[in-house]
Amino acid sequence: MTFFSWAALGYSFKFIWAPVVDLLPVPWLTRKLGRRRSWLFLAQVGVIIAISWMGAVNPADNLENLSLMAMAAVMLGFSSATQDIAIDAYRIECAEESMQAMLASMYIAGYRVGMLVAGAGSLFLASYLGTTRALYNYGAWRTTYLCMAAFMLIGIITTFSIKEPELENEVRHDYTLSEYLRFLVLFIFVVMAFVLTFFYSGPVVAQLKDFFTGLFVKEKGVTAFLAELLRFILALLVAFLVAGFFEKSGVVDSKMVRRTYVDPIADFFVRYSGKTALLILLLVGFYRLSDIVLGVVSNVFYLDMGFSKNVIAGITKSFGLGMTLLGGFFGGC
Repeated sequence: MTFFSWAALGYSFKFIWAPVVDLLPVPWLTRKLGRRRSWLFLAQVGVIIAISWMGAVNPADNLENLSLMAMAAVMLGFSSATQDIAIDAYRIECAEESMQAMLASMYIAGYRVGMLVAGAGSLFLASYLGTTRALYNYGAWRTTYLCMAAFMLIGIITTFSIKEPELENEVRHDYTLSEYLRFLVLFIFVVMAFVLTFFYSGPVVAQLKDFFTGLFVKEKGVTAFLAELLRFILALLVAFLVAGFFEKSGVVDSKMVRRTYVDPIADFFVRYSGKTALLILLLVGFYRLSDIVLGVVSNVFYLDMGFSKNVIAGITKSFGLGMTLLGGFFGGC
């Protein structure tokens, strides 16, 4: 369960591909829908495909199906995080600054209602269709997943109903198709370098755990954390080296990379002092990390304690929703 929860880490690391969403046009769709709505529609289609894929796979059949379910979960996390990126950009551009606080509160309200439908609603529906803690019913879960995918049609209808934001004095850089494609290739190779390095460094991490256990501490959890942290840093270093190679070799326009990634970060640090900027980045990057990663384990804990899906849905998924919405609206006023 905790391994599957890594699929939701896309929400914490979506800043990595947010510049790509801002820069790259979607073929044909951008001309028809605009920059923001085209990415919204593409992300929503990805969410529907991912949820339907999860519903079409029975993870109880074999280990291969479990791997397919994991792949679908990763696709769902990536697609939904991309939708968040497009929604944030649309929200910022569709109204003046004085309305941003209210728009943020409305966004939280919509998010919480969506979580209620997907969380409590799916548990109630699966229980109604015949699955219980003692008796797993794949047919009930398949129908539940397909119903959740159908709810995403609300988002698609909304995307086609709203207007594309029109910005005054907007500075945009027009690039050729070749430059866009090369930038996309750079992004793909950097991500692949990170993922492959992280994946294939597993044996090295196992040796590091033994090394840390014998040298520094006896706590197994601390040694595992130190080893995995070094593993992450190694994968990040390899990704940076690949990005530097592409830029130095002229495969991708260095000015394009600088405008997309370097300049916004430099502008952020210019606006704030170094210490304040780092604190803001740490807050934005990690304030929901524990909720995303550890929250999924709570349902397993409740089930082991003997609570039914209906009880979990009624208490943990809906309790406090009113206070959350009320607090959001007060904050936006």
